[in-house]
Amino acid sequence: MSGPQCCENPPAISSADVSGEVLQIASLNSYVSGKPDSKTAVLLVSDVFGYGAPKLRQLADKVASAGYYVVVPDFFHGDPLTPETKIEDWLKNHAPEPAVELAKPVLQALKEKGVTKIGAAGFCWGAKVVVELAKDAEIQFAAILHPSFVSLDDIKGVKVPIAILGAEIDQRSPPELIKEFEAALVANEVIFLANVKCTFCLLSETSHLPVHVFFVFLSITFLNNQNLIFDSKKCLRGEAVGKMP
Repeated sequence: MSGPQCCENPPAISSADVSGEVLQIASLNSYVSGKPDSKTAVLLVSDVFGYGAPKLRQLADKVASAGYYVVVPDFFHGDPLTPETKIEDWLKNHAPEPAVELAKPVLQALKEKGVTKIGAAGFCWGAKVVVELAKDAEIQFAAILHPSFVSLDDIKGVKVPIAILGAEIDQRSPPELIKEFEAALVANEVIFLANVKCTFCLLSETSHLPVHVFFVFLSITFLNNQNLIFDSKKCLRGEAVGKMP
């Protein structure tokens, strides 16, 4: 879910078992994982807790293990939301819209190193950034999980295939709004996936990482025009969720 419930359960920033490293890409420090020579890159845009959240980096490693080059930029310049800061005050200096312009040089840098396909997944706060990139077709595929700050008008402007993972209890993007998103995408003939069966926020201590790993993988298979066989019930139990046919 996005909204106050997420902010009340911040991630424990620790030295998680990760396999990537931090590099500067364009103007941003970024956690990167995977094959640097991969032709397909995946941009992960964090929620308010930033690119250092251990579960986000673990997700990046999982996606990278399938052969992709995964980049998680620090759009907050070392200033993620902390329990001591009120979200309203923090957002005054960290609105998602300016991050869109920071993301574009990162995408350009990836293209200059030989990447030919770029997908992007945005979590909560990051969903707005990804949707804006999808409006300009700066990316080839978008995925948004528990989106915040994303309006129906935003979705109407999306030009690339998009996947949407909502939540059954979500103050910012309730199931009714997700249904409106679906209708707008159908009307505009945009390929999409949508689901509102998840009840967990992504990067907090109560998050359910297997669901989000699964959803990002499912999104990427669309990007590469592959087929995926999956069992959604196993997904929600955190078991093996799919296989390539």
